[in-house]
Amino acid sequence: MKTNKKLREGFTTGACATAAVKAALTALITGEQQTEATIDLPVGRFATFQVTDCFIDGKSATATVIKDGGDDPDVTHGAKIVAAISWIKENHILLDGGEGVGRVTKPGLPVPVGEAAINPVPRKMIMSVAEEVLKTFQINRGIKIIISVPNGEEIAEKTLNKRLGIVGGISILGTRGIVVPFSTAAYRASIVQALQVAKANHCEHVVITTGGRSEKYAMKQYPYLREEAFIEMGDFVGFTLKHCKRLGMKKVSMVGMMGKFSKVAQGVMMVHSKSAPVDFGFLAKVAEEAGVKEPLLTEVRNANTASQVGEWMAQHGYHQFFKHLCHYCCQQALCEVNGGLHVETTLYTLKGEKLGEADLNG
Repeated sequence: MKTNKKLREGFTTGACATAAVKAALTALITGEQQTEATIDLPVGRFATFQVTDCFIDGKSATATVIKDGGDDPDVTHGAKIVAAISWIKENHILLDGGEGVGRVTKPGLPVPVGEAAINPVPRKMIMSVAEEVLKTFQINRGIKIIISVPNGEEIAEKTLNKRLGIVGGISILGTRGIVVPFSTAAYRASIVQALQVAKANHCEHVVITTGGRSEKYAMKQYPYLREEAFIEMGDFVGFTLKHCKRLGMKKVSMVGMMGKFSKVAQGVMMVHSKSAPVDFGFLAKVAEEAGVKEPLLTEVRNANTASQVGEWMAQHGYHQFFKHLCHYCCQQALCEVNGGLHVETTLYTLKGEKLGEADLNG
C-alpha cells in the first residue's frame, strides 16, 4: 500500500517456446543464427524475446529462450526453453516434447494421455508461428518440432505435476502469453484499491472473480452492474471477502470455476495451486449429498482434477452437485467474515456454461 510501483510482467513457458520455435525455424531456413524473435501474444500484443543460443547443422536447428517470470514468484523463472527443429519427409508439422517436458499419464487434463504436456493454447501458438514462418519463406516441407527444458524434471518436483499425472518434467503453459504477478503484497493492494474505487462509485454489490475469463462470464451474468463493481481477486478469496465487509459492501457475488471454487467450498481461502490440494474425499461427500451412487463415488475419490469431477457430474445429470458445491462456497465465505454479507456463488465451465449457483444471506 506504500507504493504504486507497477509490477513487472513476465512471459509464460508457452510464449518462450513459441519464440524459440520461430528463431530455430528461421535459422534452419536461412542458415543464419538468430539473436531474437518477435511473436504475437494471445493477450493481443507483440513481444520480442532474446535468443541466448542458436545452432544450425544444415538438417536441423535449435534455439534457446530463457524464461522470464517477471515479478511473480515462479519456479520456471530462469529455465531454458529449447526448440529443436528438423526437416521430415511428410508434408506436415509434428510437435512433441523432449527432455524436461512432462508427459500426461492421467485423464482429466486438457492434453490427452500419452502426449507431451504442452497445453492447447501454447500448441496453437507454436503451430501458428511455424506455419507463418514456412509461408513467409515459401517453404513447402514438413518439420518436426521438439520442445525441451533442461532441468525440467528437477523443476517439476516443485510443482503439483506428479500428483496430476504429468511425469518427467514441467508443463508448457499459458493462455495469454504473459505472467501477471498474482502472488505479491502489491497485488493484494490492488484488490483493496479496486474495492475502494467500487465503494467510491456507490457499488454496494460487487462481483469477485478469480481471473479474466471468469470476469467475462460474470459481466454477462450481471450486465446491470457498472464496470467498477467487478474485481479480479486472483487467488486471494479470503482477503478479498474481508475487505468487502470492511468497506461496507452489502452483497458479494463470487464467480469462478471448479478447480479453485472446490477449494473455497472446503474452506481454503487462498486458492493458489500450491496452497492446498483439492480434497476429493470432500467432493465425494458433496456428490453423495447430490444423489450420486457407487461406483461413481469411488471414481470421484480417485479423480485427477476437480474439473474432471465436474465433467462427470454434468455428463451423468447430477446438476444438484453444483448447487450443493456453490452453497458450501457461500457458507465458507460467510464463516470467513463472521457473517454480515449477502453472498452468491456461481460456477462456470471453461467455455462459459453455467454449472450451478447458490446464495446465502448471513
